[in-house]
Amino acid sequence: MQQSIRPASRISGAVRLPGDKSISHRYAMLAAIAQGVSRIRNYSSGADCASTLGALEALGVRIERRPGEVAVHGCGLEGLRPPEQILDAGNSGSTIRMLAGLLAGHPFLSRITGDASLVRRPMDRIIRPLREMGARIRAREDRFPPLEIQGGPLRPIEYELPVASAQVKTCVLFAGLYAPGTTVVREPARTRDHTEIALREFGAEVEVCRRTVSVRGRPHLEARELTVPGDLSSAAFLLAAALLIPGSELLIEGVGLNPTRAALLDFLVSQGADIRVLRLEQQAGEPAGDLLVRHSELRGGCLEGELTAALIDEIPVLAVLGAASREGLTVRDAAELRVKETDRIATLAENLSRMGVRVETAPDGLQAPGGQRFRAAALDSFGDHRIAMACAVAALAAEGESLIAGAEAAAVSFPEFFDLLAQVTC
Repeated sequence: MQQSIRPASRISGAVRLPGDKSISHRYAMLAAIAQGVSRIRNYSSGADCASTLGALEALGVRIERRPGEVAVHGCGLEGLRPPEQILDAGNSGSTIRMLAGLLAGHPFLSRITGDASLVRRPMDRIIRPLREMGARIRAREDRFPPLEIQGGPLRPIEYELPVASAQVKTCVLFAGLYAPGTTVVREPARTRDHTEIALREFGAEVEVCRRTVSVRGRPHLEARELTVPGDLSSAAFLLAAALLIPGSELLIEGVGLNPTRAALLDFLVSQGADIRVLRLEQQAGEPAGDLLVRHSELRGGCLEGELTAALIDEIPVLAVLGAASREGLTVRDAAELRVKETDRIATLAENLSRMGVRVETAPDGLQAPGGQRFRAAALDSFGDHRIAMACAVAALAAEGESLIAGAEAAAVSFPEFFDLLAQVTC
């Protein structure tokens, strides 16, 4: 699909976003191994979260899809059934990495793979701790999907993540549910804590002390009624559009404001962004509220260390804002971008260069000098949802009509993106 984007005179209006992708994955997986029927409202509409539901159904979980919610009929901690065929995670790294933790605790053989992009993404970061816990795992080149997991009795471990990753942390904690005793994960930098919150909501015993998380094995998990807040990572693209286009004012309603995700807002405000929280409430331990954003001239700055880890998914669109800022944006310690759905450093630099924007790349980052203007161009998502949406934001500020090839990739996380963008673009 090729998407046409014309320059915007302003961004205005009010929008409500689909449910947070990260939270939706976790709620569905925990609901599947809880006792009873969980009802999850505002479950993510993205293809990635649909892949999680499909994989759970293949494992014997009954799932009802209704307008505005899904109902997950839990099977209990050990109730998943051997799949009759290979599990398909689609494009979802979250699905394959987190579900592997549950599969490792079940005494049957399972195989899980994904699309052409996912099978190029390394899985050794979950293979190592799961093997240490007692699971037998085979992988292509001992690193890449498909994964073959022979689960069974697991032992608790104390594991120090070599790289900050909420997905790997979740995989180990989920496997820890099946190990007698306490499983401990230590992080080199704080990552999003949706797993810890969700585990508590379903009844698991979780302790958090700074960057150390522990879970007690063999819990009794109970079904819950839950509402997923709007996805802040999806909101990032609409926030960026409003900040970029003069005269803009946009209200984003009911978005998740978890402190471990709020680094995006903190960083933007530190750069001069006019963003205000108008309402704040708690939804099953997850804070949510309304954001009002107005066009702002940003200073630019630097992302490195823990801040890079916290904003790894938002870097493509932050680079667009950085190129238009006064001082530009420098990104360091972002080698993880090289092994996402695409090599995001390379695909971002390629698209921005087509728009006449200078970007210098490094093995672990990039630098976009400030004060640059965008020109219309033929752009390409390269099959990456975040690249597709970042290109769309840049195109709004271009001096003519841009075309984005592969724009359908946005459906992986945000199927409504182009429709919502059209609604608020004047």
